[in-house]
Amino acid sequence: MVNELLVNLVDSVLGTGKRTARGNKAYHCPYCNHHKPKLEVNFTQHKKGSRISSIFKQVKAPLEKYEELKKLIGSEVEIKKQDNQTQLKLPEEYKSILGSRDILARHALSYLKSRGITKDDIEKYNIGYCEYGRYAKMIIIPSYDEQGNLNYFTGRSFEKEPFVKYRNPETSRDIVPFELFINWDIPLVLCEGPFDAIAIKRNAIPLLGKNIQQNLMKKIVTSKVEKIYIALDTDAQKQALKFAEYFINEGKEVYFMDLEGKDPSEMGFTNFTKLIQKTFPINQYDLMKRKLQLLWVKETLNIPITGF
Repeated sequence: MVNELLVNLVDSVLGTGKRTARGNKAYHCPYCNHHKPKLEVNFTQHKKGSRISSIFKQVKAPLEKYEELKKLIGSEVEIKKQDNQTQLKLPEEYKSILGSRDILARHALSYLKSRGITKDDIEKYNIGYCEYGRYAKMIIIPSYDEQGNLNYFTGRSFEKEPFVKYRNPETSRDIVPFELFINWDIPLVLCEGPFDAIAIKRNAIPLLGKNIQQNLMKKIVTSKVEKIYIALDTDAQKQALKFAEYFINEGKEVYFMDLEGKDPSEMGFTNFTKLIQKTFPINQYDLMKRKLQLLWVKETLNIPITGF
């Protein structure tokens, strides 16, 4: 049976929700700012308010709302003063691209199409854009953790000759990018940027650079993932070999992908998938052979390779 008083209370905190099946109600997610109601609350099977109180905590609901929740559900609801820790948010100027008739939205959509990004991709990853401010004329690609909380975002200019190509928030990159879309029970693909991960489509994590941050490394090593595909650009081969060796020593099966001078976003989903199907796992002998090849390139052709 649905407790209408509880429904009204949650509505007062999250805004009026939309009725769905089985006594549920869908709300606009306060974490990801998606244009569709993605946060669904079940009002018939809550467990002493633990999940609802957690939502209240995330949105920094007033203490009186916690008191009211306690009266409706029971004494197990924990009431604490909210801390002053700043939660990462998308830029205030962030707008949804889909459905907008704004001229800049059309330019942003045209740029995304040129990068092989579909409307389904835009909706799935909640990709938006900004007209003004620090991220003016930039695509905004959010990253969410496994609970759906924003943990990072990337700004990429969609101008033809941008003064600044990329702009990122002033927060740590020591996260698990795109974690919301990762299945830790199946093969994983590591790539450099968010456009690469979106192009790969299946279980891909962008490193947001050429290095694996500590939290991501720990997550991979302790996960059930058995197979790891490393798909870094040619100029990151030294780092890629280092990661491959580490994962092999941790008991993972590693596939080292030769991208032939292209990144996954340039190759596209179909060609990248064909390359995956032709890639075989490597061993310590293969690693040593590749390291010697890189050293030969450095010494013979005088091409600098970071880390040697």
